Amino acid sequence: MITKVQKRDGRIITFNKEKITRAIFLAASEVAEKEGKKADYNLSDEISDKVVSYLNKKYIDKIPSVEDVQDAVVKVLIEDGHAKTSEAYILYRAERSRIRNSKTRLMKSIEKITFADADKADIKRENANIDGNTAMGTMLQYGSAVSKEFCKTFVIKPEHAIAHDNADIHIHDMDFLNMGTLTCCQIDPIKLFKQGFSTGHGHLREPQDIMSYAALAAIAIQSNQNDQHGGQSIPFFDYGLAQGVLKTYRKLYKEHVLNSIELNYYDRFDTLDEIQESLSEFIANNMKTIDICEDMDKIFIDKINEILNDYKASEKIHNFAKNKALKDTDRRTYQAMEGFVHNLNTMHSRAGAQVPFSSINFGTDTSKEGRLVSKNLLLSFERGLGNGETPIFPILIFKVKEGINLNENDPNYDLFKLSCRVSSKRLFPNFSFLDAPFNFKYYKENKPDTEVAYMGCRTRVIGNVCGEEVVTGRGNLSFTTINLPRLGIKHGMVSKGKADMKEFYKELDEKINLVIDQLMERFDIQGSKKIKNFPFLMGQGVWMDSDKLSHDDEIRKVIKHGTLTVGFIGLAECLKALIGKHHGECEEAQKLGLEIITRMRKRLDDTSKEYNLNFSLIATPAEGLSGRFTKVDKSIYGSIEGVTDKEYYTNSFHIPVDYKISAYDKINIESPYHELTNAGHITYIELEGNPSDNLEAFEAIVRAMKEAGIGYGSINHPVDRDPVCGYNGVIDDVCPVCGRKDGEDGIYFERIRRITGYLVGTVDRFNNAKRAEVRDRVKHI
Repeated sequence: MITKVQKRDGRIITFNKEKITRAIFLAASEVAEKEGKKADYNLSDEISDKVVSYLNKKYIDKIPSVEDVQDAVVKVLIEDGHAKTSEAYILYRAERSRIRNSKTRLMKSIEKITFADADKADIKRENANIDGNTAMGTMLQYGSAVSKEFCKTFVIKPEHAIAHDNADIHIHDMDFLNMGTLTCCQIDPIKLFKQGFSTGHGHLREPQDIMSYAALAAIAIQSNQNDQHGGQSIPFFDYGLAQGVLKTYRKLYKEHVLNSIELNYYDRFDTLDEIQESLSEFIANNMKTIDICEDMDKIFIDKINEILNDYKASEKIHNFAKNKALKDTDRRTYQAMEGFVHNLNTMHSRAGAQVPFSSINFGTDTSKEGRLVSKNLLLSFERGLGNGETPIFPILIFKVKEGINLNENDPNYDLFKLSCRVSSKRLFPNFSFLDAPFNFKYYKENKPDTEVAYMGCRTRVIGNVCGEEVVTGRGNLSFTTINLPRLGIKHGMVSKGKADMKEFYKELDEKINLVIDQLMERFDIQGSKKIKNFPFLMGQGVWMDSDKLSHDDEIRKVIKHGTLTVGFIGLAECLKALIGKHHGECEEAQKLGLEIITRMRKRLDDTSKEYNLNFSLIATPAEGLSGRFTKVDKSIYGSIEGVTDKEYYTNSFHIPVDYKISAYDKINIESPYHELTNAGHITYIELEGNPSDNLEAFEAIVRAMKEAGIGYGSINHPVDRDPVCGYNGVIDDVCPVCGRKDGEDGIYFERIRRITGYLVGTVDRFNNAKRAEVRDRVKHI
């Protein structure tokens, strides 16, 4: 008689026939319910007896395993004519196995997070902006690991979880899926600051000074970050904070006028209260800009003359107050921008384990106020943090526009030149190009809400089938990436001798359909959440139309303004697997690459019309994903030259980082993909040495991007720092200033590098795949 059974972990436990009976009954009940009947428990017990009988005969001198018992159940059910019950039991068995495997994966993840050092565990370096060795960083990773497994096991459809685990697709930010958070948002500071806002612990008044504007901008980014799993962007920072500069100038002008009157005419006035009140009202009604023209000068002089009845003295006081106020406003604006940058590199979000992911778009406001914001933001970034460190956040994005800042006679040309200088030293700003045809079609003069903005990660949100096509109050809802190299391996010359494009496109369409279904499943989860679940993003009206809903309303009707996005990775490796060359090597590959991405884009455009939702295509920023697909594919297909022989797949549509190519050829090859990837894109150029030594060449690359129709571009170069002497620049093994060697006294040089989008930092914080990519990069001349 069977008395013992061996569990999967090797333990021997007492055999219990009742467990078999119950499992059979549950499977039979599922079948009976579909047919409008009731299952017979006694029949299940009889079948269980037959299973035990079979086991007694087969395992006379051996203890059966749990799998052996389950196989016996399936065999008996089929032989007894209970095929449907057998199918239900097999599905039940598979589901139990999936849950069990999930628990095993979770425990292994928890073990690594708990005991491994971040230097030795990729799981603790998935996000280079989180210190995996800290207590709060570890706690965040615990939550992430648990949430991911819960979602895969109990929330999403099995076919989506299986496709993710098999590395056919990658569902980004799955740890936030069951919470229904949206990815990111482009914040309108003008709307938010008007009348002030609440962070949940009291109301903040409308700011009245540029220092307050900058502080509240950082607070807004931090508060919104706590409601989302992605990043935050201010799409027109210069326009948004210009009013703060004007308010500061008005206040300072009034103070300098009053101080001058009090100092020089103290014996003529018992009190200045009435004068102050009258002057305040006059300034508010007449000072519309700090760039006061000659006609306005006379108006202000006349107002002071009403008080003094001395025109020459009034003229002198006005000119003094105007010049002093402008100088002081400039200084305060710099201090405000410096505080803003320092805040975003020190203030924490998400339980205190990381700083907010923030992006700032600017450069097109030609007003005196807006120009002061842009200039001082750049200067504060150039100076660096307290000890001269390169700021990691915010990601600065300078908007390039012909007629505004690109040419010598443009009003903001000096800001464009300054942006190149700062970027050559600090890696930022990146550059977005409003004249790119796919960006320019939305552009309306003097309407900054129509100037296409980017997130630091490359996300782009502007087109809208559901409403107004503007940048503010909108963002990405979620995105999922397709493993293109695997499709290339399965249907290319590597496996079949020549590319079978019919089968390739057939499976690509299947994967796109799967991802669309998965995005809609996630959209339903997000849409079922309520305004109260996102107290800042929705409760303060940051998201478009959310201010039209009440506390307990579902958000489905407003999140439609966001984007549902499909991404891809490794176009280069996909082409290599299909035809033996990537798009940097031959025109045939480039033609095929464009054909593949065009097909993906068309499918998503069609889906947008079908669902009346903003489905879009993104050139995936492969941060946490950079080595995962490759590792799985290498284990299945082995090492394939040019495909799986590295630790990572190439980011999106980029030319492989180790392929020698000129900067201009790389720009021109990658440019057509920008128009196709309407949810986001970027082109990187790698420079050697310190580009600050040759700003003309740096600027020429930016201009080449503009001329080629690039939407968003960036120039990478080494940014090193000696933490002992504070030198910033390019350092080999010895500091050129103090002569200290790298690692001397256990202190290493800080080596800031950009992998992609938000992922900028010291190389030691990157996972192994990202480190390998940095190592393999060649420079573009």
